[in-house]
Amino acid sequence: MNPGHTYVLGSASGTLYIGVTSELRLRICQHKLGVFEGFSRRYGCHRLLLAEPFHSITEAIARETQLKGWTRAKKLELIRRTNPQLEDLAETWTYERLGPCQAIADESF
Repeated sequence: MNPGHTYVLGSASGTLYIGVTSELRLRICQHKLGVFEGFSRRYGCHRLLLAEPFHSITEAIARETQLKGWTRAKKLELIRRTNPQLEDLAETWTYERLGPCQAIADESF
């Protein structure tokens, strides 16, 4: 089975986005570059506030569904337990080594 991650992104205005992926660093890079049209790009959700690893993508999808059903207050409580300052957990990640990410960003969609 492929491992997966459930993650929460935030915008400067406080909007939250919940997603799931089997390639966390690549997916966060795509969000930061605004590669795909959609909610996270529209609302500027590119700060990684929470990432939960799972043994399978199926488990990650189940967690994503669960989190999306929670109230905003409950989501923020979860995030603040591990990230009290709401810092961007991917701020120091380097993306230069993620060649495919740049290639994706260069394509026009």
